[in-house]
Amino acid sequence: MAIEEPPYTVDRVDDSVEVRHYEPYLVAETRVNAPADEAGNQGFRILAGYIFGKNKGSRSIAMTAPVALTPTKIAMTAPVSQSASVDGYLVQFAMPKEWTLETLPEPTDPRVTLRAMPARTIAVIRYSGTWSQSRYHDHLKTLQGILTQRGLKWHGEPVWARYDPPWKPWFLRRNEIWLELD
Repeated sequence: MAIEEPPYTVDRVDDSVEVRHYEPYLVAETRVNAPADEAGNQGFRILAGYIFGKNKGSRSIAMTAPVALTPTKIAMTAPVSQSASVDGYLVQFAMPKEWTLETLPEPTDPRVTLRAMPARTIAVIRYSGTWSQSRYHDHLKTLQGILTQRGLKWHGEPVWARYDPPWKPWFLRRNEIWLELD
């Protein structure tokens, strides 16, 4: 069964890096003050509650992919520079395209907010495997190295996009790291 993703076109592919242009889309998001290995799970549960009916009208919303995880400093506005003492993460679910900000049900959990993501151009590296921090950092370094080599500049925090549930075998999982290009 296919799961809806935010719409994008691939502008080019270089050295295992895709440059994608994303159309605007909506997200439900929550900020989680936890280490990376816990933030994704905590944020997922909060946002799953929203799409499974923890909202005004108790309406269900279809699951989409990916679940996006972005490091952020909770006390500051985002994006901020990443440092060794990141205080938390922004976890996002993309909303199905048939919804608008006016028609999405209002969250009853104050930790959930709805937001429109603007059109943007993203450099993406895709990999399979576990959700370990070391694999994330290795692939992020690879992505940054390729972009630097190509003379492409990026801004903001990296986004860790996960497309599969935790019960899917690790070697079949689709993971991506996104950097927004200037």
